[in-house]
Order: sequence, then structure tokens, then C-alpha cells
Amino acid sequence: MPPSSRLACAIVVGLATAPSMVLAGTLNYTLYAGVEHSNNIALSSDNPVSENVLTPGGTFQFTQMGSTFQANVAGTVEYRKYLQNHFDSQLQTQLAGQGNWTIMPDRLDFSVEDYAGVQPVDQLASNSPDNQQQTNVLVAGPTLRMRFGQSARGQFELRYINSYASKVDDFDSSRGLAAFRVFRDLSPTDTISANVEFQRVNFDNQESSADYDRKEAFVRYTSTLAHFDADVLVGGSRLEFDGGGSHSAPLVRLRLGWQPTLRNSLTVSGAYQYADAAQDIITTPGVFGAGLTADRTESIDPFAGTGGLGSGLGIGTGIGTGSAVIGSQVYKERRLDATWNWRGERLTVTASPAYSKLRYVDDPTFDQNDRGLSVGVGYRVRPTVTLSAFATLDKLKYETVDRNDTTVRLGLNLSRQWNQHWSGQVSVARERRTSNAIGQDYRATSFFVGVVYRR
Repeated sequence: MPPSSRLACAIVVGLATAPSMVLAGTLNYTLYAGVEHSNNIALSSDNPVSENVLTPGGTFQFTQMGSTFQANVAGTVEYRKYLQNHFDSQLQTQLAGQGNWTIMPDRLDFSVEDYAGVQPVDQLASNSPDNQQQTNVLVAGPTLRMRFGQSARGQFELRYINSYASKVDDFDSSRGLAAFRVFRDLSPTDTISANVEFQRVNFDNQESSADYDRKEAFVRYTSTLAHFDADVLVGGSRLEFDGGGSHSAPLVRLRLGWQPTLRNSLTVSGAYQYADAAQDIITTPGVFGAGLTADRTESIDPFAGTGGLGSGLGIGTGIGTGSAVIGSQVYKERRLDATWNWRGERLTVTASPAYSKLRYVDDPTFDQNDRGLSVGVGYRVRPTVTLSAFATLDKLKYETVDRNDTTVRLGLNLSRQWNQHWSGQVSVARERRTSNAIGQDYRATSFFVGVVYRR
């Protein structure tokens, strides 16, 4: 395990076990354990394997907003023991964390970010336990701040970025980023900035021709109102490869949030950009399986995990496998997704449509169009008993290999709160994929029983 992954695991374990009085910030965590049974753990089309899985784990969220140190870290650690020994035991980690040390107020900061997750090894194969790997992206460096009058300020950033995957060597890279930004406050709630970035990308296990320079210039507008927030970035990107050739394209990223009432909220986000897996994990970690919601009763799929069915604990537990094509290739990404939430006294409804289109610069094998829709419903039967259900539909088309996959997931979860700290859950999930690729159809059913301790 590389130093960055060991650091991620140490942060999770250390914060989860440290007494809360020692921490200056706020620490919330859960501990959980359960047993899952799957009738097709490897998601095989012709050779289903029945397996029982013991899944102890824990989640945490730590925040601190001090004058010297600020942090926002959330993570999950889970150990998966396959009781019939069809697969080796796995220790998996998900982490999304940002920490900032103010060395000189309004002058010099040092920041560290880390994003750990579980991603597929082979994107074209089913999500079996042996088709999963641990990934980690570490970002660290100083920020020099300066002020130009009352409403304008600037900052210069230097960042070192390291990406690592436990099985796919092509993902491993070292990157250097330099950025200069000028901000101007339009009002107490609105800010506009001009940004210039230069990034040098060197892959550890690729030919030098795969290395490249990334140059970006863009304008960013942010607004935070009582019921509406916006983050819109517009500019351009240019890639220059050491092996020859360059590519240019517009750069657009946006996120819009609207809360018309206390019960309703709508979020829309999208991107049009050149990216690779490491870049996208940094800019949009949730898209690739960060799965770090503090309360999974608000999540679409409370069963996300091994085999696409997973530990089924809900309430922030379980680790889902992301969807990134882990490697060194650069692609042009078009992505648009939305999430609508409605929360009543006893009923909660969530709906999330999504669309993405990837076109790879060098090898078009993984060129794809992906459309999905997820719906989740939760109903509080009694003050201590909640019944939730989810349904997801994903239609994935690979353009070059002429492959179409349609995956449907359905699930139910019944939870009982025994007291302030302890709860129990019973879950069942069903997954089915139809594909025109030979050997990629499958059906699987999973059952889960577990307990959760919440601090």
C-alpha cells in the first residue's frame, strides 16, 4: 500500500477511535456489522456462486472551522470476509477529505486533500469482488494570498498531485499544478474570479509520449443566497502531449441549487471538459463512488457495495464501487445530472436523472453514452421504524465495440431504531443486467441483516 493510502486509512481509524474531547472540531461516526447472502456474488451469467459475507465497518465525518486549522473529512472503512472462501477477504476505504492550515492569516496557507475509493479493474466486466481495486488521489501544496483594495484579492497556488491504483498501473501518476486567481466581490453573496492554471502530468508506468501539459483559463461566478446557490465556470482548455499533437476545447462546469421550500430542493450539475480519471475524481468525487453521505436514508441506493448489491446497511454504511475507467487516457466529457429531494413528516422522495458522454482522445474502445434514472422512497411507519425502497435504471452504450448494457436494480430496506445509539436493519435487493455482449447478462439477489451503532 502506498504512503498516501496508508495515510488515508490512518486518518479514518485515528479519528474514529479518538475521544471526542481531544478534537477541537465535531466528530460524528457510526460502527456497523452484518451478514450478507448473495446467490450470485460474482454476477456471472452462467456460473452463479452463492456466498455469505461478514461486513464489519465504520463511517465518520469530522469538521473543524478554526482560525488556524480548517477541515472537512468524511470516510468509510469496511472489512469484507467471504465466509465460503470463494474470494479473498478485502479491506476497503472511501475517503473525501480537505484540510487547510493557516500559517500566516490572509497571507499563506497549506492545504491537503485526499480522495480514496473503490473502482473497477475492467470496465467491460461485471462488478465481482475480484474486479475491484483501491484508488487514491492525494493533493497537497501552499497558497499565497494577496489583497488588491477592499473588494479584490488574488492568490497563487502550487499543488503536488499523486494518483494511485492498486491493480491498474496505468493510473499511477505524479502531477504539478500552478494556478493564479483574482477574485472580486460583486456583493456580500456574489463573487467573480479570473483563473489561469498550468498542470504537468507525468505517468509512472507509461511511455513518456503519454505525458502532457494542461493549460486552462476560465472565469468563475459563485452566488450563495437563502434559497439559491450557483457555481458556474466557463473558459477553455488546451492539452499538449509529449508524443506530439494538441487538443483544445471549451471548458464548462456548473452547479445550481434551489430550495424553494423547506421540504423541496433541486440540484443540477454538469460539465463539458477534457479530463482523465484522476482529474474527475478530484473535481467531482461523488460521481465516482465517494458515497460519503452522512445519512444514507437520503441516498438513492442503500444497498451499494460488492456485486452492485452490497452490504445494504443504509445510514451511511457500505462502500459502493465507482464507474470510472481507471487508466491514463484523456477523454472529452459531457455530463449533466440532477437530484430532486422532497421531505415530509413521514415520507421522503428522491429522484436523480443523469446523462454522460465520453469520447477518448487516443483509443476509442471505451467511448460511451450513459443514461440513468434513480428513484428512492422512504416512509416512517412508526417513530422508530422506517421502510425504504429504491429503483435504478442504467442504459450504457459503448460506441466502438457496439455493446449495449441495461441494468435494473430494485431493493427494500426495513430499519428499527432501538434507542439513541443502536438500530437494526434487514434488506433485500435484486439486480438484473441484459446485454448484447456474450456472457454479460446476469441476475442476482442479495439479503442483508445487520446492526448499527451511531455516536
